[in-house]
Amino acid sequence: MNIALLIIIVVAVVLAIVGGLNTALNWLLWVALIVAVIALIAFLFRVISGNRRA
Repeated sequence: MNIALLIIIVVAVVLAIVGGLNTALNWLLWVALIVAVIALIAFLFRVISGNRRA
């Protein structure tokens, strides 16, 4: 897995936790969901295109 993709996933998880703990920061939950979806699409595209390195 690409290191940048891993960093994006970690940021998405942290934002989801922060957004879940404080309702005043509810928009962070949406940002986390959008970033997580983008990271998932990028990962699936990499797997489907066969651009995997061992």
